Amino acid sequence: MSTTAFDTAITQARDLLRWRSPLRTELWAARLAAELEAAGETEAFLRRAEEDGRQEARLALTALAAVGALDARDAAAREPEELAPESGAPAPDSGPPTPGAGEVLGWMRRMGRVVCEGAWYGKADPYGEQVLAVLAFRYENGKEPHILVIGIDQPQGGLAVDGLVEELKFLDDLGLREAEPGVVGGRILDAFELGETVMGAAVAETLPAIRPLAVARARTVPGLVRGAPDETLTEFEDVPDLPGAREAFGKLAEFVGNRPLWWSPGRVRQFLTSWLPREAILSEEAIAAMPEVVRAWSRYRGDQPAVLRQIDEDAPRLPALMADDSLAGLGKRLARNLPADDA
Repeated sequence: MSTTAFDTAITQARDLLRWRSPLRTELWAARLAAELEAAGETEAFLRRAEEDGRQEARLALTALAAVGALDARDAAAREPEELAPESGAPAPDSGPPTPGAGEVLGWMRRMGRVVCEGAWYGKADPYGEQVLAVLAFRYENGKEPHILVIGIDQPQGGLAVDGLVEELKFLDDLGLREAEPGVVGGRILDAFELGETVMGAAVAETLPAIRPLAVARARTVPGLVRGAPDETLTEFEDVPDLPGAREAFGKLAEFVGNRPLWWSPGRVRQFLTSWLPREAILSEEAIAAMPEVVRAWSRYRGDQPAVLRQIDEDAPRLPALMADDSLAGLGKRLARNLPADDA
């Protein structure tokens, strides 16, 4: 790698040594890891840092290990060997003192050693096109409380599109619900894993710089639950008391699937004018009840005026659309014994 890039990292590490903040250093390491990966220089940087031997280089290696940028064997090999007692050490961000080597290695060990203290989950916008998954942490010594916030995009299938680390007060105006940390941590890992399988996904430019820290933090949460279903559907109790309403709601639940927080005018139109005619076989009672079922669900999902207007616009067309066999998909045709070429 270039001497200039390495020297820049060493200069930044020297400043971090003076601050002695595990959180600040881990955020820096996550950005550094993303930059090195994008440039294809990770291995070159690691070799150079090991050969360098200065305290700044040792800090970089330890911080990269803390955010998961090294494999387990490398991380174990690069962990600080000498650790000083932490008693009497000033709190992070209390100013840039000039510590001795032993003191620096003492705080370096705290990187990555956090305790999860809570979780929240909910819509990031009125229509739930993005949801926020939030985990709260502090270090084992009780210092530097912070939250990890990950934006998960629903139209793109539930992949991570943005992220940041903030203070807990960031949550005050978001209206998110408390959730099980293991479930939220699992959803964050699921969202990042999905992103690795999608080519050309639209994500924030800042996401790569937070990804290593976000994944490392989520993996520390006890009792991780991968692929957890969203309980929004099971919590809904306002199905209208109409003939066919339960049947209609069953199809609505099938449509929203594992993304029930996403409910927008476009989603309503897709359901009523495209998905139902193509996929659903319903009784006449269920077809008649469907508009009221969708209205009830829409009220539960935020009672957005634009969503209700979309229902009013599209619902009157539903009976005709459901009766039009040319709109049926292959599965529906086979189930109803319709000719495959009927159009």
